Amino acid sequence: MTVHIRESLASLPAYIPGRSIPGAIKLASNEVAGGPLPSVQAVIAEAAGSVNRYPDMGAVTLIDRIAGAAGVDPDRVAVGCGSVSLCQQLIQATCEGPADEVLFGWRSFEAYPIITQVVGAGRVMVPLTPDHGLDPKAMAAAVTERTRVVFVCNPNNPTGSVWRRAELERFLDAMPDTVVVALDEAYREFVTDPEVPDGLTLLPGRPNVVVLRTFSKAYGLAGLRVGYAVAAPELIAALRKVCIPFSVNAVAQAAAIASLDAADELLARCGQVCKERERVRAALMSVGFEVPPSQANFVWLPLGDKTDEFNRHCLEQKVVVRAFTGDGARVTIGASEDNDALLSAALSYEG
Repeated sequence: MTVHIRESLASLPAYIPGRSIPGAIKLASNEVAGGPLPSVQAVIAEAAGSVNRYPDMGAVTLIDRIAGAAGVDPDRVAVGCGSVSLCQQLIQATCEGPADEVLFGWRSFEAYPIITQVVGAGRVMVPLTPDHGLDPKAMAAAVTERTRVVFVCNPNNPTGSVWRRAELERFLDAMPDTVVVALDEAYREFVTDPEVPDGLTLLPGRPNVVVLRTFSKAYGLAGLRVGYAVAAPELIAALRKVCIPFSVNAVAQAAAIASLDAADELLARCGQVCKERERVRAALMSVGFEVPPSQANFVWLPLGDKTDEFNRHCLEQKVVVRAFTGDGARVTIGASEDNDALLSAALSYEG
């Protein structure tokens, strides 16, 4: 007897994480260089002493704290094992099969096509603009009666591009009420352009919009996996129904609460990352690289066919970047000395 495995899984692309190589500088996964603050580390250590107990499945305290910070009622907040799990829950809650479609720009967050196929929905991938941004007109035109979810990654991963308020509001207002628009704002804390709106300010009057955030980036908790969604109560209720029980562990909940307590100090570190981002971009451009403007904690090098060659060169210099074969390389902004190592590698590249 042979067990039955879904045929669609044979073509399922694997999620490829940024590589970690002993002795090399890792600028591949958009992690922040500074770890949790001492106050957060102390809470993590204390919470680890109770891991023989199940966590609060409803994450009530954490949800209350997030709701307070976001200025919404708790029934408008859901938490998950990283914001990527909430992306998958959103598809599970709205799509019933291949006749239902999930739409997103491409290239964008690598997990979108994977989680869509895992759920069994159809994928609609809209090409980026020539300047490496999401294309609002093309994405709006691609929406049909089969569209259930549209992902708008703002800033976009891996290109760092953004939609500013006017174009984002036009896009949202053009969406049918039956289509859920997920504003994926994993890198919101690194935005310095005042014309890029906080997605939470766009929620009133738009019950089909969901804002997704994470504690993995600016808050330095990538290893603990905590994300959250803010939306209308009906959407939040649906997300909770498809959530895996106890998916946000007790240590993660405690760390996220402590990080909110230290938000001012943690977010102040983002300012230094943004300064380094502009320094790295300017230095790369000065030696001939094309580097589009970025509002995230990384920069994008649209190297096309030279991507793998550049990646190999960086590895030889013990610098790990995130290569997307045929498209480009995404380089995380790390500590200043790590960024200097990247710039040194780039300077010696003769491609």
